[in-house]
Amino acid sequence: MEKKRLAVLVGCNYPNTPNELHGCINDVVAMRDVLVTRFGLDPSHIELLTDAHGSLIMPTGANIKRALHQMVDKAEPGDVLFFHYSGHGTRIPSLSHDHHSGKDEAIVPCDFNLITDVDFRQLENRIPRGAIFTIFSDSCHSGGLIDKEKEQIGPSSTTTTTGTTTLSGKPKTIPFETILQHLAASTRIDTLDVGTHLVHSFGDNASLRFRLPLHELNLFRRLKADAGILLSGCQANETSADMDPAQGGGKAYGAFSNAVQMVLRENPSPLSNREIVLLARKVLKAHRFQQHPCLYCNDENADATFLLQPGSKS
Repeated sequence: MEKKRLAVLVGCNYPNTPNELHGCINDVVAMRDVLVTRFGLDPSHIELLTDAHGSLIMPTGANIKRALHQMVDKAEPGDVLFFHYSGHGTRIPSLSHDHHSGKDEAIVPCDFNLITDVDFRQLENRIPRGAIFTIFSDSCHSGGLIDKEKEQIGPSSTTTTTGTTTLSGKPKTIPFETILQHLAASTRIDTLDVGTHLVHSFGDNASLRFRLPLHELNLFRRLKADAGILLSGCQANETSADMDPAQGGGKAYGAFSNAVQMVLRENPSPLSNREIVLLARKVLKAHRFQQHPCLYCNDENADATFLLQPGSKS
């Protein structure tokens, strides 16, 4: 039976807000074209969620999770699943005492209903053996976005670089304090606990991280600890750039998404997940971006072909 190739692509530009970005929708539209032309996806198997004017389905936390869970529900051994997110990321205080930074990672949907590393771990735990689920996150603090995933290329493999961005880029991050203020203005609850605000605002659609007791979270966090593949735009302590090259009429883009697009154009033959990340690092360094894409997955998937490109051996 021929394996299925399914994708969910999410671009959040947060238009007409103080957090507005410019290139995120362009990032996922460009990826959709590549998925069809290079990786053989049927356009009807790609769900695109953006906050562009007139979008019928907005990329809220609930809608993004619904799309991801529906994709995972369809998964069978051998299938290829892909999630590309371009938008803001943030860091939140960690519930776990063994987390070295004291912070956990999350993405910021258009309604601020955070999707956390715990939610992505839960999704990965549901993937049947033999299927692959690749998460591509062009957002700030995206390193480690799958809870408990093994680092292949990350902070420990970074060398010191110098120089600054040659173009003016906006960091794809919303500080935790800003998120807390935004939610508190809506709930009018006097607390610094972000989970209280999120559960009050979104109920059962809030992240598992804020709805489950800590002992239950720890139980499922230990399951299938290396099942997923994460390509992140930067390390957990770094920001990812959103570029708006207004001068010259160029298109806005996310620095990491654009770097991977360049790598794919220059290398038509299949590339491994490890090669994609290392080559993207070289592109970003050449353009003097101070962000370091990372790879989190098990040893086998590190050297497996990115999205099992048709015609590849892996």
